[in-house]
Amino acid sequence: MAAFDEKEYTKDFDWAIWKRLLPILGRFRGRYFRLFGFTCVADLLASAMPLFQMYAIGHFITGGTLEGLAPFAACYALVIVALSLLVVVSTRQTMYIEMYLGRDLRRELFEHLQTLSLSFYNVTPVGYLLTRVTNDTNRIAGNLAWGLNDLVDMLIYVVSSFAIMLTLNWRLALVVILIVPVVAALTGWFQPRILHWNRKVRKLNSKITGAFNEGITGAKTSKTLVIEEQSIRGFRELTDTMRGFGVRASRLNAVYIPVTLFFSTLAVAIVLLRGGYLAADQALDIATLAAFISYAMGIFEPVQGIAGNLAEFIALQASIERVTDLLNEKPQITDTPEVIEKYGDAFHPRRENWEPLRGEIEFKDVTFRYPDGGDNVLEHFSLHIPAGTTVAIVGETGAGKSTLVNLACRFFEPTEGQILIDGRDYRERSQLWLHSNIGYVLQSPHLFSGSVRDNIRYGRLDATDAEIEAAARAVSADQVVAKLEQGWDSNVGEEGDRLSTGEKQLISFARAVLADPRIFVLDEATSSIDTQTEQYIQNAIDHLLQDRTSFLIAHRLSTIRKADLILVVRDGKIVEQGTHESLLRARGYYHDLYSRQFAEENAARVLGA
Repeated sequence: MAAFDEKEYTKDFDWAIWKRLLPILGRFRGRYFRLFGFTCVADLLASAMPLFQMYAIGHFITGGTLEGLAPFAACYALVIVALSLLVVVSTRQTMYIEMYLGRDLRRELFEHLQTLSLSFYNVTPVGYLLTRVTNDTNRIAGNLAWGLNDLVDMLIYVVSSFAIMLTLNWRLALVVILIVPVVAALTGWFQPRILHWNRKVRKLNSKITGAFNEGITGAKTSKTLVIEEQSIRGFRELTDTMRGFGVRASRLNAVYIPVTLFFSTLAVAIVLLRGGYLAADQALDIATLAAFISYAMGIFEPVQGIAGNLAEFIALQASIERVTDLLNEKPQITDTPEVIEKYGDAFHPRRENWEPLRGEIEFKDVTFRYPDGGDNVLEHFSLHIPAGTTVAIVGETGAGKSTLVNLACRFFEPTEGQILIDGRDYRERSQLWLHSNIGYVLQSPHLFSGSVRDNIRYGRLDATDAEIEAAARAVSADQVVAKLEQGWDSNVGEEGDRLSTGEKQLISFARAVLADPRIFVLDEATSSIDTQTEQYIQNAIDHLLQDRTSFLIAHRLSTIRKADLILVVRDGKIVEQGTHESLLRARGYYHDLYSRQFAEENAARVLGA
């Protein structure tokens, strides 16, 4: 598959991208309606606060009277209490939207990821996916809750404040209004440049997340290879580059903030100067001038905030595009609507319509090449595998042994031709129907965090404890449990890191056995384990694979001598097929492989003795 290369997101504002979120945002329209209603009332009250100041100065101070002070104080206190309550209610609404919007986005992403084909995970780094599911969803939820509310809040406050200022004295209001475009223009020039570097920081954060994930999961390998210094150096280069981008954004901020502050202060100074002359000429009273100063001092911060928020929303578009692009990623293997109608899908299976699977598999004139193009891996390949047949696939490392199994399991589909399961094209039945009948044991087994019992139960979620224990005994996995302090309830750790490779393999095998599949796939399942564990698995294989169709992808050729059919793979092509004896008699490539490996094992045995 092609190497992964993250897409660049540098578009200007594009409404079509934002429309992708409307179905999700529509779930919160009631919350948004209430939130903006509370915000609007709060802003109207807040913009009226300088009028209280103007009245107090004009009536009580310059008027030299305390008449009406009590009702004024009560009214003022009531407005303060109302404002406080509105802020509390608005905050609760905003927090609800942020938390639940983020939750819904993460759920949809995670559920969608479960539907994507194996080929997607072959080329997509874990760090990329983690960043989308965590960082990008958090940014979207935060901005569409707090950011959007702040934008509405500041717009209403600015508009209402200007309306009041124009009513009080339009000449002084024009002074402030003329400065606003200057501040807005400065913000419009600086913010895109600041966001350009912040965008680079966020993109690089994906790589750092991936490197961090790789550094933790590969810690044991790094220590055994003594490459900690190289790992640290690579991580430092990424973080240094990210620091450089962040510093450039900070430098722009360091210029932008004092420049805009200068023009904001200039507006206040002009209001003071012009208002002072008007007050001296008795054309303006002191109370009105005080109110104007309050408006002039308070209006530029929301003006800057509006411009900053708009720029931030443009930058947010990249996160929306990354998340929605991932949601729009189509699985390469899909069931037809007719198949889904009859058999259901992965989340809503209609098991009552599932036919029993016997395990007969036929490759019928199959040609296959991987989705990224290149040469055909199989060309006009035909093979009939009767139910209950054990098929071994052998070859050098990297020869393409897994391709045939991936096709048989429908992890990939033929480019041309058909694959029949029990006489029918497997595309006529659901993927889940087939996958539910497959037991797959990998060379590097994956265990989930949790107990031994829970990990085995993943083979069949409705299995009883007795059935779990019986499956474990069938492959001698109970020997692993006997060594653990808490027995079946022992936690295996993240990815089973508290167990040895052989112990994880036995539990993985027990999980496959519990599923009682009609098709077994053992992908070099005995190549990375000790001799005793291999013997346990070999004993289990001898009787568990009876009457089941099975594929053995093997590195050790001594383990597949009893197979009904051996397929020999070289450079992605099947070059020989037959039984162990017939292939040895042919004295071809398999004979060379077997003879060389037999000699190596004998030499290792002699050296070990």
